[in-house]
Amino acid sequence: MDEITAPELAQWLADSARDRPLLVDVREPWEYALCRIEGSLHIPLKEVPQRLSELDPEQDIVTFCHHGMRSLQAASYLARQGFSRVQSLQGGIDAWAKNVDPKMARY
Repeated sequence: MDEITAPELAQWLADSARDRPLLVDVREPWEYALCRIEGSLHIPLKEVPQRLSELDPEQDIVTFCHHGMRSLQAASYLARQGFSRVQSLQGGIDAWAKNVDPKMARY
């Protein structure tokens, strides 16, 4: 499964010449309430199968969770469902807070 680092994702999001990926936050609601990447779509991991219709299989998608394990599961599931442009954020939102947004709450 393809992974993207937090700095690579930050560069992608800052590049106005590239289409923005859909960021899918697969954490639990209590985690999402603590901190989030602005503009992300919140779909807890257990809801991904039921909410596939909200996702475009032709769009670039980056899944993320706390440390990267659940997002790898989500990305793998999406790939098996025919989503060919999906990646997981390596290290999750914790890596994002450490490397991109140090003001973000960590847990």
